[in-house]
Amino acid sequence: MTNLAHILTESARRYPDRPAFRVDDVVVTYAELDALTARAAARLRARGVLPGDRVAIALPNVLAFPVLYYGVLRAGATVVPMNPLLKARELEHHFRDSGAALALVWSTVAAEADSAAAATGTTAVVVDEETVAAVAEWPATEDVAARDDADTAVILYTSGTTGTPKGAQLTHANLRRNATTFVDMFDFGPGDVVAGCLPFFHAFGQSNALNASILAGASVSLVQRFDAAKVLQLIERHGVTVFEGVPTMYVGLLHTDLGPVDTSSLRMCVSGGAALPVEVLNGFEETFGAPILEGYGLTETSPTATFNRLGHTKPGSIGLPIDGVDMKVVDRNGAEVPSGEVGEIVIRGHNVMKGYWNRPDATAAAIVDGWFHTGDMAVRDDDGFYFVVDRKKDIIIRGGYNIYPREIEEVLYEHPAVREAAVIGVPHATHGEEVAAAITLRAGAAATPDELREYVRTRVAAYKYPRHVWLVDKLPKGSTGKILKREIDFPAEILGTSTPSGRDRGHRPSDPNGRHRHTEPAAAPTT
Repeated sequence: MTNLAHILTESARRYPDRPAFRVDDVVVTYAELDALTARAAARLRARGVLPGDRVAIALPNVLAFPVLYYGVLRAGATVVPMNPLLKARELEHHFRDSGAALALVWSTVAAEADSAAAATGTTAVVVDEETVAAVAEWPATEDVAARDDADTAVILYTSGTTGTPKGAQLTHANLRRNATTFVDMFDFGPGDVVAGCLPFFHAFGQSNALNASILAGASVSLVQRFDAAKVLQLIERHGVTVFEGVPTMYVGLLHTDLGPVDTSSLRMCVSGGAALPVEVLNGFEETFGAPILEGYGLTETSPTATFNRLGHTKPGSIGLPIDGVDMKVVDRNGAEVPSGEVGEIVIRGHNVMKGYWNRPDATAAAIVDGWFHTGDMAVRDDDGFYFVVDRKKDIIIRGGYNIYPREIEEVLYEHPAVREAAVIGVPHATHGEEVAAAITLRAGAAATPDELREYVRTRVAAYKYPRHVWLVDKLPKGSTGKILKREIDFPAEILGTSTPSGRDRGHRPSDPNGRHRHTEPAAAPTT
């Protein structure tokens, strides 16, 4: 079993009548999902898609996502998942860089995708609410294309301080092993019901929610857009046993005025995508009675690298390395540092990507002697638990989504009035971090913060544009002329935020004995 699509065909053989996905009251069984992906694969082949070709998918968490995702894999092609909130300039880079000949895009992104496709020669096909019904009428092919473990299954775009998005090549073996490890670690099974809130186009949701659930034969209740009140009702209605989310989701669940909701079906929750404040973790567990297990990973590590385990956790920690993965903390020379000292996290194992697509230099810089250098600074305690303390890179993590300052700065520099710009992250009570921009103007030019904010907002995805923009006479610089972001003075009104705990909130009825019934660098908040 090499092609990642076999995790679906095998579960369909074992659990044909088990619900694979629920969308409100609509249920799609494993047998039905398997048949739909077979028809999607046949249509792709008829369009000339060959093994190894790249097919872009820009879809939210709708039923069409798993149908087309596994359909592309089944045809032997490589999936290039994209956020459906991306704008034309962002899609154009992804299309051109990946060489995708075909893009399957949600109806809301059709205009942006058409513009990008016209510039790259990519064929954009619009997907909407009626697509799955249409797929059911297409001819089917029962076979699954043969692929090798080392073949690229998915290209997920990420970036670093250079601001140039790079495609991380995740192989069939990377993703299958990552899903298998997650299933084994948390004893996932066909009796589990998973809340599908994490966006599947993101590495976290794709591996830990989509692939892991399909591998286990579990049922996924799809949530296209996260709404805390609706999710709590969904947990009660569908008997959700596993909730996977980013910290902002847990904050939202804690602060929802909904009245009593029975979430006693929850047996565990996992958090990733950004650091989970200990106060939020404690407040959630006190309120809902279900443990939150925090983990850590990156797109380049498929993504899971560490997790806390049931009965073996430390608040504030990202946990222990998963099975088959080695991790250590090193100094700038690559030497491992003693427990308790800060260094950079490096990772080696089955989860490390094949490399960046068509970027051998970037691959060589990131993977040294088999160790992937994360750029994240951490300490390891005497028990082997890891604690992230800072980020070596300038990445801003807003609501679990990575935002790369250089990308936003490039947009600002396109404005005729902007002389210099520095984009940085500032603390935010619910999103973790918010995007902020300090800007100097060209001599004689005029522009207001509102104008500059709007300029960026129309050119990047909704979660990326800077909510805080202010003008300064000059930006602090070092001896080489590099802007020193750490020395930028912030307006007082954007500092001093705190993270709410919500621990005094209650959603669960008590059982007859007076106890509460049990209730892891996008979906995550998009505005």
